[in-house]
Amino acid sequence: MSALSYVHGASDKPLIGKTIGAMFDEACAAHPDALALVSRHQGIRWTYGELKARVDAFAAGLLALGLEPGDRVGVWSPNCAEWVITQYATAKAGLILVNVNPAYRLSEVEYALNKVGCRALVTAVRYKTSDYLGMVRELREAGRLPTLEAVITIGDDPHRGCLAFPHVLATASRADRARLAEIGPQLQFDDAINIQFTSGTTGFPKGATLSHHNILNNGFFTGEAMGLKAGDRVCIPVPLYHCFGMVIGNLGCLTHLATVVYPSEGFEPVSALEAVEAERCVALFGVPTMFIAMLGHPEFSRFDLTSLRTGAMGGSPCPIEVMRQVVDRMHMPEVTNVYGMTETSPVSFQTSTADTLERRVSTVGRVHPHLEAKIVDADGRIVPRGQSGEICTRGYSVMTGYWGDPERTAEAIDPGGWMHTGDLGVIDADGYGNVVGRIKDLVIRGGENIYPREVEEFLYRHLAIQDVQVIGVPDRKFGEELCAWIVLKPGAALTEDEVRSFCQGQIAHYKIPRHIRFVEGFPTTVTGKVQKFAMREAMIAELDLMLERTA
Repeated sequence: MSALSYVHGASDKPLIGKTIGAMFDEACAAHPDALALVSRHQGIRWTYGELKARVDAFAAGLLALGLEPGDRVGVWSPNCAEWVITQYATAKAGLILVNVNPAYRLSEVEYALNKVGCRALVTAVRYKTSDYLGMVRELREAGRLPTLEAVITIGDDPHRGCLAFPHVLATASRADRARLAEIGPQLQFDDAINIQFTSGTTGFPKGATLSHHNILNNGFFTGEAMGLKAGDRVCIPVPLYHCFGMVIGNLGCLTHLATVVYPSEGFEPVSALEAVEAERCVALFGVPTMFIAMLGHPEFSRFDLTSLRTGAMGGSPCPIEVMRQVVDRMHMPEVTNVYGMTETSPVSFQTSTADTLERRVSTVGRVHPHLEAKIVDADGRIVPRGQSGEICTRGYSVMTGYWGDPERTAEAIDPGGWMHTGDLGVIDADGYGNVVGRIKDLVIRGGENIYPREVEEFLYRHLAIQDVQVIGVPDRKFGEELCAWIVLKPGAALTEDEVRSFCQGQIAHYKIPRHIRFVEGFPTTVTGKVQKFAMREAMIAELDLMLERTA
């Protein structure tokens, strides 16, 4: 066995050499009466045959608007049936689907649509406090969306200057449908089909451009690791605009003829638990914060979750204790842990249902089939097994590049084809990976390197702590100091001194947080990822104010 941190996912299962449209048509033709989609908040239950009829009609309708293969079509909406129709319709018509974050505001949506030159936008009218249509109108009337020609609103009601979704469904002629049939065989599986914007915590978001081959295969192999099979119902409370929802969720189900279940527009703990119980879901997806919210909900015990078997947890490192609770309290003995990033379609490592409980709760599993991974030091050299360094991945899943940004593409993907993730990880002697943090999150206190996740894992052991995040903040003496934000369990009480006493003698003194704050929650993205940069900014402002008061 190699002593170096390099692994390759050898597999006897071949890659799928088809476009998404071809795969979709084959699945629908073979099993038209199988249940494809349940959108509980919309009261929708469609078979594969019923979904195909709507997808084909919408795809032909998009062509009737004058759109051509390669044109970009944005989708700006929370989870709904129209989202998945748009996903498959654009794929069949050779149009590039542009996922727009439901949390975006005026300047962000302006940037995203203009960056990729969207000609059409499928949008919800509004969601929560966001007036999507109002923002689009303001930008269009000011001439700030020069390429946008058509706005398609989700819902039956007509809106000035827009096309209602049902109108586009019904607008295609026989010639448009014939043209759709001609386009399919011309499409290649390496064609770009999807643009997903990265978080953009520094600078403008980057548009990761993905192909049919990227995301169709990743959805398939992620589903394989979970043991999905035809007829399984999969609860998907994660947002569709993100890879977790549209790839692991939608495409993972398509490639296994499983049923997609959307519990609500956006994540709500009770809606997700109700969906699992009512639909007898076999699998449940979520980021750690979602599982923590479900487990910690006052009504958790009233739900029957015994239908669950498997699922996927990812998006950010999962605390070991949380994973154990998911296995035990949520009846998910075969839940899998996934690791990856948008730029890699997204999954690169995943545990399998055959892994031991210890492996599944404490690692991110082995490298995916047909992919390679290595751990490198700051000079790009592969490190020995067990030593930490940057995780790099290579293979079919690596994006084609950042849209219109060759410079940042070259920074991310080296001449050897390796995607540099920016994550710090370790590969053990048996080839299992683990993520120890982000390179930029590494805290250097007085010359000591501290991985925040290690401290978080320890603090999770405290019976009063429901959730915790650890960050580094500036310090005049040590350069950086640790700060812990802690969410307590309902009814629990804890003081800063009690937290420090819990750490004393258990972890090295320099790993004990100097600053401790008890909070109700953390700033997060729509996908549930904790925004540590926002926490850091808030703490810096607070500490600066304290220094001013004592000066």
